[in-house]
Amino acid sequence: MDTVIIAIDGQASTGKSTQAKKLAENLRYDYRDSGAYYRAITLYLLDNDIKFDLNISDKILDKINIKQTYQEGQFSIYLNDDDVTDKIRGHKVSINVSNYAKKPEIRKFVFNQLRKSSESNSLVVDGRDIGTVVFPYADFKFFLVAEPKIRAERRHKQINDDSVKVDIIEEEIKQRDKTDSTREIAPLKKAVDAFKIDVSTLTIDEVFNKILQKIKSD
Repeated sequence: MDTVIIAIDGQASTGKSTQAKKLAENLRYDYRDSGAYYRAITLYLLDNDIKFDLNISDKILDKINIKQTYQEGQFSIYLNDDDVTDKIRGHKVSINVSNYAKKPEIRKFVFNQLRKSSESNSLVVDGRDIGTVVFPYADFKFFLVAEPKIRAERRHKQINDDSVKVDIIEEEIKQRDKTDSTREIAPLKKAVDAFKIDVSTLTIDEVFNKILQKIKSD
């Protein structure tokens, strides 16, 4: 039986992971959060004081073992057998991940992880370049966008730290959009054949229903 790949791309904090997990659960597919790979790698490199402007050699990357699980509605990511699910969503990782994620050696590492996952299982994968670079021939592609202020408010709730102000997060999100969309390697952009959804004023269920309806209608 042929495997099916569903790619959900889009801007930071547009609910890509939430939608991908709901979809994977509904269709009984495996789920992969590509951004979580980059965040886990960023966490490892920051903890080991390896700056983003250095060459990240295979010798360093070979020391990084990442495992993702999604069972009974619970997503977990392990970095060298340590559960870092909460740590990778911290403010320090959030403001540094784009600098590491744009490095070609790190992107290649993640691409290989994702493509290996698809060899024997149908997948729902979310990220920023899944439908354009990682799985350009994905069976279904979606691209989520939202106003920066709304995304900042969502991120603020995730961080759960009142010392970090919403307006600061909004500026960081705008900067991240710029970094992601202008980087030379795999920039953030909508695939020509992707279905775009502005989630600014939509509930989680409304977005999910749009995605599911599109899949079932094709």
